[in-house]
Amino acid sequence: MFEDKIVIVTGGSRGIGKAIAKSFAEAKAKVIVTYKNSIESAEFDRLGIQYAQCDAADTNAVQAFVDGVIKEHGRVDVLVNNAGMTKDGLLMRMSEADWDAVLDTNAKGVFNFTKAVTRQMISQKQGKIVNISSVVGITGNAGQSNYAASKAAVIGFTKSIAKELASRNINVNCIAPGYIDTDMTSKLNDTVKQGILQSIPLKRIGDGGDIADAVLFLASDRAAYITGQTLCVDGGMVM
Repeated sequence: MFEDKIVIVTGGSRGIGKAIAKSFAEAKAKVIVTYKNSIESAEFDRLGIQYAQCDAADTNAVQAFVDGVIKEHGRVDVLVNNAGMTKDGLLMRMSEADWDAVLDTNAKGVFNFTKAVTRQMISQKQGKIVNISSVVGITGNAGQSNYAASKAAVIGFTKSIAKELASRNINVNCIAPGYIDTDMTSKLNDTVKQGILQSIPLKRIGDGGDIADAVLFLASDRAAYITGQTLCVDGGMVM
């Protein structure tokens, strides 16, 4: 289904992004991931996944990266906007720098990459864009006003761009993960984890594969009649 498709996954060095990149590679796609700071490359090399350092918040760097992908591969079939960050804190203690950093990566980064691939997808009359938001963008969360605002922005952006690009045979959808087993959640103590589990009807924390499966579906021809939607992959937290 994805054999020889050109797939970009932003923020793909670890966690959800890495799981998504690996799933596309296993489905025979040609995958290019971006990372901001560092990457453990051995597994990517084994799977034939390309990688490049690129800050999603840097408009010029993003455009140069996408131009390089198009020059090398001639097209972009799928873009997964996964790059994200957190700088949590109560509003009264939150610095302007922490607000800006999160919005720049999580919201502006999606804008940068989507804009950079749009012309190519229009010219090839085909494309799939999947944006990774969060259930926090729907429900809000105390101590995460910057993160929640950025992820809510991704949902609104998805709907708007889906309407702009639908006539060009480009599908734009969004996934809102719930609690997923990542480096961040693995550091939580047992009491906090138990509290989280009580809020999840399926009584388990998700893993990267749960999100990757949803991404591959929305990027496939099986989802050809789906656009502008936000799919919560959260074990039933948001109903």
